[in-house]
Amino acid sequence: MSSEIVPPGKPWSGIVEKGQRLRIIDLEGRQGVDFLCYNADRTEERYHAPNTLKAAGTLALTEGHVLFSDEARPIFTLVADTCGGHDTIGGCCSAPSNAMLYGVHACPGCRENFLRALAAYGMDRRDIVPNINFFCNVPVGVDGKLAQTVFVESRSKAGDRVELRAEMRALAVISNCPQVNNPCNDGNPSPIRVEIQA
Repeated sequence: MSSEIVPPGKPWSGIVEKGQRLRIIDLEGRQGVDFLCYNADRTEERYHAPNTLKAAGTLALTEGHVLFSDEARPIFTLVADTCGGHDTIGGCCSAPSNAMLYGVHACPGCRENFLRALAAYGMDRRDIVPNINFFCNVPVGVDGKLAQTVFVESRSKAGDRVELRAEMRALAVISNCPQVNNPCNDGNPSPIRVEIQA
């Protein structure tokens, strides 16, 4: 029904009707894609990481897992996944976190992209919650420790995709991650394709 190339470092947002499928394709491989979702008709209901993780029983999402809202209702179901193990704890990068972690300044990230995309729906920073990072690898050791850089090299290959079925009329918000300070994008952000299908 729709197909769009999202350039590296840019946001995307759209309404996905109940039953439609949202497909995100990593065109060149190793590209982080930060993702938020909301009830499109009542945006105060939004993706909730704790409910999603408790239901999934894992920190790394893949096919068959459900993205639950803060009201414990399904927003999307992951119905196809060629990569697997998508991050749920690393959160989105931002200009302040880039300064804190890497000592770089005036280096905006996914949080700024989320703010740009959400503004079109009358939403703001209060509507940004801990997000999913598709195609991102944040390993957690048996001792509970994270890697020194938190994000490590992505496992995604060119053409890898995730496909999500909307379980309600949903607002999907994406940041095609601009990060160059850690290994998540292999230092080279690249385009993605976003499709909505019946």
